[in-house]
Amino acid sequence: MVRVITIASGKGGTGKTTVTVNLGTSLAQFGKNTYIMDADIGMANMGLAIGLEDVPVTLHEVLAGKANIHDAIYEGPGGVKVVPSGISLQGFQQANPERLKDVLKDLVELCDFLIVDAPAGISRDGVIPLAVADDVILVVNPELSSIVDGLKTKILAEVVGGHVLGVIINRAGVEKPEFVKQKMEKVLGVKVIGTIPEDPNIRRATSFKVPVVIKFPTSPASVAIKHIAAELAGIPEEERRIETQEKFIERFAKAIFRGKK
Repeated sequence: MVRVITIASGKGGTGKTTVTVNLGTSLAQFGKNTYIMDADIGMANMGLAIGLEDVPVTLHEVLAGKANIHDAIYEGPGGVKVVPSGISLQGFQQANPERLKDVLKDLVELCDFLIVDAPAGISRDGVIPLAVADDVILVVNPELSSIVDGLKTKILAEVVGGHVLGVIINRAGVEKPEFVKQKMEKVLGVKVIGTIPEDPNIRRATSFKVPVVIKFPTSPASVAIKHIAAELAGIPEEERRIETQEKFIERFAKAIFRGKK
């Protein structure tokens, strides 16, 4: 049964798109048929993050009635399927957000997980992704302004009938992580389902337009994101270890064969 998860935040710059891309890629690596969609049709940057900024058909064309959603699906890193939004102002002006419901209906027939990157903040375009998802996950930084804006987004999601599953603390520092988690849960009134530490490898991976879970799979952020993905997918702890061992053996074998050439 398909599960639609909307990744939302109260403000831009929290790392929402990075979380979406890496979470979706991790789910695909765990063998789940996963699609990620950039529903931020005004400030889209998912395509830029993974090298799909110049594709011929995007969600813009689909929402404008000029293309079919199947023409806007692309193979992404790690086997994840990607529906990017366009980056042109003209495409944004022609896109009709009301068509998004129909697009989502078509996509849910194709996958196990559909991860939707919603527009940041409180906007008309952002209401539909909040309302139609099975679960909404908030991405919040450990700072007061981000938490307050996250609370506003949580309230909006609940008003439109969305279910807020929990919050991911992104770019967390090393000091008093349990204290930060408890304060976040108290203020937002939802469970913290994961904490992603501040990790320079994320910026390095972004410069290569590759998800950090692929470029630097053992980095602190990658380990945290994979843990969240495994929890969402209901993957037992022993299977996670097996998957990690298989990846190590695969990398080890490649290194040996390269050395023999």
